[in-house]
Amino acid sequence: MKSDLSSTGAANGPVAGPDRGGSGGVPTPESLSGSGSGSARALRGLGVSPGIAIGPAHVVESGAVSIPEYTVAPDAVEAEVARFNEAAAKARRQIKKLKSKALVLPDSASEEIGFLLDAHLSMVTNSRLTRGVEHRIKQDRVNAEAAIQAEITAIAATFAGMDDAYLAGRIDDIREVGRRLTRNLMKQEFRAFSNLPPGSIILAEELTPADTALLDPAVVGGFATVLGGAEGHTAILARSLGLPAVLGAPGLLAGVRNGVTVIVDGLQGRVLIDPSTEVLSEYGERRAARERERQGLKSLRKLPAVTRDGTSITLMANLELPRDLDHALEHGAQGIGLLRTEFMFMNRDHLPDEDEQYAVLRTMIEGMGGRTVTARTMDLGGEKLAGWMAGRYGEPANPALGLRAIRLGLREPKLLETQLAAMLRAGAHGPLRILLPMIGSVSEVQKVREMMGQVARRLRRRGVAIADPLPPVGVMVEVPGAALSADALAYAADFFAIGTNDLTQYTLAIDRADEQVATLYDPLHPAVLRLIQFTIEAALRARITVSVCGEIAGDPRYSALLLGLGVRELSMAPLSVPAVKKRIRSLDLMEASRRARVIMDQSDSGRIATLLDDFNAIL
Repeated sequence: MKSDLSSTGAANGPVAGPDRGGSGGVPTPESLSGSGSGSARALRGLGVSPGIAIGPAHVVESGAVSIPEYTVAPDAVEAEVARFNEAAAKARRQIKKLKSKALVLPDSASEEIGFLLDAHLSMVTNSRLTRGVEHRIKQDRVNAEAAIQAEITAIAATFAGMDDAYLAGRIDDIREVGRRLTRNLMKQEFRAFSNLPPGSIILAEELTPADTALLDPAVVGGFATVLGGAEGHTAILARSLGLPAVLGAPGLLAGVRNGVTVIVDGLQGRVLIDPSTEVLSEYGERRAARERERQGLKSLRKLPAVTRDGTSITLMANLELPRDLDHALEHGAQGIGLLRTEFMFMNRDHLPDEDEQYAVLRTMIEGMGGRTVTARTMDLGGEKLAGWMAGRYGEPANPALGLRAIRLGLREPKLLETQLAAMLRAGAHGPLRILLPMIGSVSEVQKVREMMGQVARRLRRRGVAIADPLPPVGVMVEVPGAALSADALAYAADFFAIGTNDLTQYTLAIDRADEQVATLYDPLHPAVLRLIQFTIEAALRARITVSVCGEIAGDPRYSALLLGLGVRELSMAPLSVPAVKKRIRSLDLMEASRRARVIMDQSDSGRIATLLDDFNAIL
């Protein structure tokens, strides 16, 4: 699958932030409908993958399939079972073929979709689902399609009552597998996106990750769906493929004809259907400008991130998987500001031991060639429950606020001690910082430090080489309680990393993955900014490093504000490093600080956004 976007005009860039409206001369729904062909419409959704795509619409019909249900004669039961087994065997071949195609995806996307397809494969291979369907065919003497529906309904009811949020969340995967089996039985064709006109824009009720993995950027320009959120596999794959995408756009499919011209603006979260000539021309120019900018950013790779008045800013990368390491270096990251270590625990039935974790961490530290690696201890729990945890704990009333991250590590000290031992050993091979997620109090930091001291003494007694001195221990400030306790935490920690994504969600009580409230997610809300400011000031008073590693760190629109507030270290998706570096090199730090003070005097997020846009416009 090609990654060259020239044929689609898509452009890479930072992940879209909240829609501020009115920026960059973007047409409003009113201006669009007033100058279009009569059927012109503009819709808003979640911009989950940046870039602009313009092309003919390909509307995916997703009407519900009528499932046949009938009784099978006693002497035809075995034949019906055989028919189902044949459909399951076909599903296994399809999934394996899909997995082989996914190997050409970018590294992290390939691994993500690989995990997902492995799970699908297991569901059609002597699983509870397949055994249950066979039993129903034999016991109830119903046809295979009806048996699948009944079994999935039963599994869904069981999962809904399970004390495991991760497994409960897998019901969507089971339903997708059920649809695959049903289509095979009914000999329905799968969605084919290969025979489309170049640059086609796919409009659908929903695209599954498996559908998305099959999209070829040489053919598909972008896509928009009615359902979906920014954190799902579909959004992740869209970003990996460089396809502009907007999800969660209600009313998207109403009255849309195949072939009508559509614009997908993945940065602003807009879908423009049958736009006027003027709007089309404007977006064409914007798309060309973004492409020129993307090409220009390549020249910045080896230049330092220094403001016009000579202040150096450290730009680091957030990494999900070891295979992203080369990607970080290619884009000029000066280190890893956030390594999410939970990838070693996910999608497996047993825990990684100390040696396995040490080997992975050592490889990454050595791969960075002397640049600092900031490894966050496992942020498991919530919706990221590893398979081994199934049945260990009861279902939390609210997973986001339950037993997760450092809380889980302190509840399961052997688990945390093992990871700390691996980190201390890996730290002997290069600069390493240890970051603690979801810290809420000083006592939690002190407990981890005591634990780390015990682990270090034990390793030394064994004659094992470890980092000397021990790695700095930092606190991830991502809950309001930590931000408000920043003065105290600053004297218990060696550095701060502000996780603005969770800090915004927890402060505003908004789940940005929930399409019903995602538009209310706003990192420029005065309450969020004041918590960020308070944390930065506490760090500066204690003379410890403070970085920002949330999504706003990788969005150039926020660079001036963050630097003006005192941040000198940013960590982001590797792809965002060049654009942020460009913005930093255009900044005068004294002016940024003055503007930041003006912004922090405001109490309305709309006014704050306007002031920030005005400042960015003159840079």
